[in-house]
Amino acid sequence: MTVATSARKGASWLLEESDQASIFTPEKLSEEHRLMAQTVEEFVENEVMPNLDQLETKDWKLARTLVQRAGELGLLGISVPEQYGGLDLDKASALVVSERMARSASMGATYGAQANLTIIPLVLFGTDAQKAKYLPGLVSGEMVGAYCLSESGSGSDALAARTRATKQADGSWILNGEKMWITNGGFADVFIVFAQVDGDQFTAFIVERAFGVKSGNEEHKMGLHGSSTTPILLQEVKVPADNVLGDIGKGHKVALNTLNFGRFKLGAMCSGGCRDVIGEATKYAKQRKQFGHPISDFGAIKYKLGEMTARTYALESLMYRTAGLIDETVAAAGSHGGAAIAAALEEFAVEASIAKVMGSEVLDYVLDENVQIHGGNGFVKDYPAERYYRDARVNRIFEGTNEINRMLIPGMLIRRALKGEIGLIPAAKKLQDELLSPSGASLSTDEGLDADLKTVAAMKKVALMVLGTAMQTYGLKLTDEQEILCAAADILIDIYAAESAVLRAREAAARPDAALHEAAARTFVNDATQRVQAAAANALAAMAEGDTLRTLLAALRRVLKATPINTVALRRTLAEATVARDRYIVN
Repeated sequence: MTVATSARKGASWLLEESDQASIFTPEKLSEEHRLMAQTVEEFVENEVMPNLDQLETKDWKLARTLVQRAGELGLLGISVPEQYGGLDLDKASALVVSERMARSASMGATYGAQANLTIIPLVLFGTDAQKAKYLPGLVSGEMVGAYCLSESGSGSDALAARTRATKQADGSWILNGEKMWITNGGFADVFIVFAQVDGDQFTAFIVERAFGVKSGNEEHKMGLHGSSTTPILLQEVKVPADNVLGDIGKGHKVALNTLNFGRFKLGAMCSGGCRDVIGEATKYAKQRKQFGHPISDFGAIKYKLGEMTARTYALESLMYRTAGLIDETVAAAGSHGGAAIAAALEEFAVEASIAKVMGSEVLDYVLDENVQIHGGNGFVKDYPAERYYRDARVNRIFEGTNEINRMLIPGMLIRRALKGEIGLIPAAKKLQDELLSPSGASLSTDEGLDADLKTVAAMKKVALMVLGTAMQTYGLKLTDEQEILCAAADILIDIYAAESAVLRAREAAARPDAALHEAAARTFVNDATQRVQAAAANALAAMAEGDTLRTLLAALRRVLKATPINTVALRRTLAEATVARDRYIVN
């Protein structure tokens, strides 16, 4: 393997070693980033949280006021050029804002629909005239936006939308159809709407409510009660010719690049939610007494707090690493315009899907354990644990279901490999030759994070083994083997997260809290190794049998040799530090 030192390609981490100094981590945030984080925290603490109960009564006037207040603070224009009223900051800034906005999931959803799903497609694909007309109002919060992609019959298969756009003699368009589950649908002023032109040309349009858009009834949802979600009804809605967003028939580029950014930002929201909830769980565990002791003294609770922290650390590490990769790629392009950002988002689509899947599932784990730590109090509305739990469930459905994203992760890798964009196929062939040679891998004598880094390298070989075997076994029909693709995705997610955590911990070696970084990273790698081994064994067993399977499983054991470590002690270290600080312990 070679060390990557320049702007990297998407998913290159699978085939290359990364220099720990080259990855972006939360510890590298600038003073400007930290001031931005403080601004968001104060906004949420002082203006959103006190109004949360009122917001959940469907007070959309209040919601608009909060959106406008976010605009006044500059929070809606993080990724918007200055000429349109934005701040034109890096993706690390966008990550910081989304993390801190997560404390109120309803406001976070409203914010995301505005800043990510409405503003971003305009920044990436709008004409100068479209940007000048719509961005200033959206950035200030005076205008509220919504993104209309899903339909009742085309949720995951969004490109199969049935909404129609018919061109008129004067060049305008007539839109007819119904969009479903639209965030901000009840009070948005402008909509990014996707429709079919001539039956099969998927196209994006900028549609104002004043053109004749109607909202259906508010959905009665499990959670996010303070976020508007309605159908959007388009009946003979006339849209000016100049309001086509991007090119006719190229709506998939608008949709997919917007989703790439949305998935990345959703991962950030989830990471921030994990941080907040760990603090809440810790404070409750300290004050709740059973058998004469705070429950935070008990090993079972320490396990939960330690595991919540380790998983959050790995998620946070991959989020900041991905932000750094995107910013690095945009900078290498020599331009900060929409085209450069779109290209960077497309390049790191695999990482965006990983962020979405891991983020939503780690947050669900953390929130579930928070309810468990609260016991009976976690099941009643008197404590916020119950609301957080309900609000988060939709994250595994938002921005493409986790199942769809799991199929996208290896699917995108394989498509790039077949195009020769990444060296996956020769790397898999080289590994096959290595495994057929008589010499086997020896157990590493390294210790600590050095050993973990070698374990991650072994995991990468396992991923190549599974992907290579799958491509040989199924060929072009691999897309039909969803169980295999999902297993491969789980392996890839654990690899990217584990490597990100280890590299961050190694980079933090000189910090006063280095031992906590190491404990979190080592705990995650230990458990990820077991998950990777199980996922690989199950996938190989689905693709082979008899002597062939025995040979493959023997090769798996040769490649992935790692001695289990004492994670009980490491989790206790993490838990005790969390309890001492009353919060998530890193950064």
